Amino acid sequence: MKIGMPMSYSGGFKETVEELVEYEAVGLDDVLLPEAYTFDAVSQLGYIAAKTSTLGITSGILNIYSRTPALLAMTAAGLDYVSDGRFTLGIGASGPQVVEGFHGIKYDAPHGRCREVVEICRKVWRREPLEYDGKHFHLPLTKEHGGSGLGKPLRLINHPVRDNIPVVLAALGPKNVQLAAEMFDGWEPIFYVPERAEAAFGDALAKGKANRQAGLDPLQIIVDVKVAITEDADEKEAAMQNVREHLALYVGGMGAKGKNFYNDLAIRYGYEESAPVIQELFLSGKKAEAAAAVPDEFVHGVALIGAPGWVKERAAAFAESGVTTLNTSPLAPTHAGRVSTIAQLKSFVS
Repeated sequence: MKIGMPMSYSGGFKETVEELVEYEAVGLDDVLLPEAYTFDAVSQLGYIAAKTSTLGITSGILNIYSRTPALLAMTAAGLDYVSDGRFTLGIGASGPQVVEGFHGIKYDAPHGRCREVVEICRKVWRREPLEYDGKHFHLPLTKEHGGSGLGKPLRLINHPVRDNIPVVLAALGPKNVQLAAEMFDGWEPIFYVPERAEAAFGDALAKGKANRQAGLDPLQIIVDVKVAITEDADEKEAAMQNVREHLALYVGGMGAKGKNFYNDLAIRYGYEESAPVIQELFLSGKKAEAAAAVPDEFVHGVALIGAPGWVKERAAAFAESGVTTLNTSPLAPTHAGRVSTIAQLKSFVS
């Protein structure tokens, strides 16, 4: 099992990248950089590629609305080139808050768009003439679909380092999880509980794997986990509280009632009594109470918090459930402590 780590998309980026070299030295396998509505992720991923030598770099994620499929493919090919084949294209639908609120683009048909984006990207990387007639994308754009009729099929000028750059889909809903298992190289869920993953995702994964596209390797599963390796009671409680607040923010506040994907996931995990309470409290402005309503079992399920032996057992449980990469956020208060956390965790899974 590999160890990855997300990077913040805000704050002292250059200083953080300088520290990546130390993480790389203790065995960090991959770094994932989100893109929200701050500096673009692509320029920063290129900077990371220049400052590291073995570390995998992943966009975690680029949304599928604000760039055309061909531009996503060009960007991935360029990042793969400057990193000597270390790039993974992580994409996802994001949400209407970012897509409509910041980019001014209608948020619709995320499932269908994801499918077509990947098909177009792979055609670009194979340097095929770009002809595509989908439901959402038409290349070249004909008069029938609002174009001038002057476009012609083009192929990528450069020869990519790889014609099969790995593509990872961030997904929680059943349809998109099924899509990830069918045609993506990897799947990135959030708030993954190994013991409850089968109930939440099993049917969708099984349906997708039954139709998995020929030539693809087994599905990689990359999950986000916060980590605190400690026997100190106060440190453990501080880490638990960090995760409680994080869960409360997403389960309670990321979307209106009936339109919160994370709340739906908590219910699928079996927290059908707690999830509505967390949401009601959070949306009423009672954020501390919302965090307190998050069950400890949920916190322990999605995080790695405890003594070294406990964390090693929990890491093994993630691996046994099919996880191939732990995308870890070390909660130690110092940089040295966070580097030590990555080194310890790497020793547990090697």
